[in-house]
Amino acid sequence: MPLDIDGIQQALRIDGLDGWLLYDFHGSNPIAVRLAGVGHLHTTRRWYYFIPSSGLPRKLVHAIEPAVLAGLPGSTVTYAGREQLETGVRGLLGETKVVAMEFSEYCAIPYISRVDAGTVDFVRALGVHVVSSGDLVGRFEAAWNEAAIATHRQASERLYRIKDQAFSYLGARLGAGDAIHEFEVQQAMLGWFREEGLATDAPPIVAAQENAGNPHYAPTVSQSRVIRPNELVLLDLWGKLDAPGAVYADITWTGFGGTVPSQIANVFDVVAAGRDAALDTVQKGVAAGEAVRGWQVDRAARDVITARGFGGQFIHRTGHSLGEEVHGNGVHMDDYETHDDRRLIAGTGFTIEPGVYLPDFGIRSEINVVVGTKTAEPTGPCQRQIVQFLSPAAS
Repeated sequence: MPLDIDGIQQALRIDGLDGWLLYDFHGSNPIAVRLAGVGHLHTTRRWYYFIPSSGLPRKLVHAIEPAVLAGLPGSTVTYAGREQLETGVRGLLGETKVVAMEFSEYCAIPYISRVDAGTVDFVRALGVHVVSSGDLVGRFEAAWNEAAIATHRQASERLYRIKDQAFSYLGARLGAGDAIHEFEVQQAMLGWFREEGLATDAPPIVAAQENAGNPHYAPTVSQSRVIRPNELVLLDLWGKLDAPGAVYADITWTGFGGTVPSQIANVFDVVAAGRDAALDTVQKGVAAGEAVRGWQVDRAARDVITARGFGGQFIHRTGHSLGEEVHGNGVHMDDYETHDDRRLIAGTGFTIEPGVYLPDFGIRSEINVVVGTKTAEPTGPCQRQIVQFLSPAAS
């Protein structure tokens, strides 16, 4: 998709920035690579693309690779030696005073901090103040068009079907008295992924009881436990259509093979309340036309869970951006691992997935949300109670 130069320049003027400087060396800045549309090229030298707040963009490329940015509008200057490089960057920026780059102060947001410290020092030495391009990335790299949103919704529908199949499969196997491992359920789910035409960067999480208390546990052929009746099972599955430009969906649900114990039901209610508070914060803010920032969404969920006595067991951020990778470059719902003060932008998608993790079990509830101009809606059902996939009589 071509860069929206007019839209970027308008955003720069609104934010009081003189320009946006895209820079890459050997693929070190995947955001710039994707925006410039050069991911299919093998590049070995530094390139710069400067989009001023008004006027034509300017390119600085190596004489060995003069056509690397040929698909982008603007004038081109080439360099070869290091003196020419410094002169070229100085000429590229001209009278610029404040420029946005893929930089995050103190590396607060690693997903944005893609330009190396030396390059930032180099630009600063020219008398230019460098600020984070985080909000620009959210708007022009992480935002989805209608076609991408459609792929997300299709992926979401298929994930929900696979989730239902998995719980039904567990109930049938346990009801028949079979011994079934977490890894076996995971592999069955991967088969359903293929049938549904979904791609994923890693197999789904199937975690029973104490393993559900480990947020990133995943069964393998050598690490998998038997799932027994009267146990909790957490399913976390993510995937996208196996097609160019498709974006991910990512959901987590929990089930129980029998009558749900009151302790587990109580923790689920706490997690669901935190999830709903985060969603309410997003929806009310977007409807009111207010800037909603990632840290505010995390704080809404965390405050509820902390007030209910489980703050110390909620050990990760509330959610993450979604994109062509399952963890995208947009805003994360985070005031815990980082303080993400980026604004939620129309057209972006993200997860809300608070969790509580105890030594003998864990609960996480994950939904996906797409932000519109005036609304922000989940793209699938919110889990309201733990799935009871095995009847008490059978357990």
